[in-house]
Amino acid sequence: MVIPDTLYFYGFLLLLLLLAVQRLLELRLSRSNERALLSRGGREHAPGHFRAMKILHTLWLPAILLEVIVLQRACYLPLALPAMLLLIAGQSLRYAAIHRLGERWTVKIITIPDAPPVRGGIFNWIRHPNYLGVILEIGAVPLIHSAFISAIVFSMANAIILYIRIQAEERALASQNSYMVHFEHTPRLIGIRSGKKSTGR
Repeated sequence: MVIPDTLYFYGFLLLLLLLAVQRLLELRLSRSNERALLSRGGREHAPGHFRAMKILHTLWLPAILLEVIVLQRACYLPLALPAMLLLIAGQSLRYAAIHRLGERWTVKIITIPDAPPVRGGIFNWIRHPNYLGVILEIGAVPLIHSAFISAIVFSMANAIILYIRIQAEERALASQNSYMVHFEHTPRLIGIRSGKKSTGR
């Protein structure tokens, strides 16, 4: 079923605006947490990749909107509805991680020497729920309005950046505390849960 309805487009535009506001509020929270962590002796790791990550997330929403308008993408309900469910799943994963990490959540890699890993919650199941949530969101949001090019291009770019990010973050955490001991049997993003309890940053 194809929906070319103008009302649907404005609803999608509202969703993009809400996501943009959400990202700005999260950046504000991250900066507040960064200041608190650095004041407690925190250390930033591997800042080089952060510029690429910032560019990707800055361009993501405008690129989706541009594709929808220029290429006149319509909405296909059989695609849009599953994409909405994936967006909800991504949001749930990200906010479960943000809630559990509390002050330790930042968009940069910042660790506190000898601070114990954050335990429990979503981290009993996967090491990086926040990043899995981002993967789902970046792929799902464009598909709500059939922006296939944005879904493919940004998902591929995000995969490269997250590969670098996860490697750097795990090295940083392992150098500061017992992170890898707790996460040895826990999948990074997807997989079967082991019987061993896990922890996160």
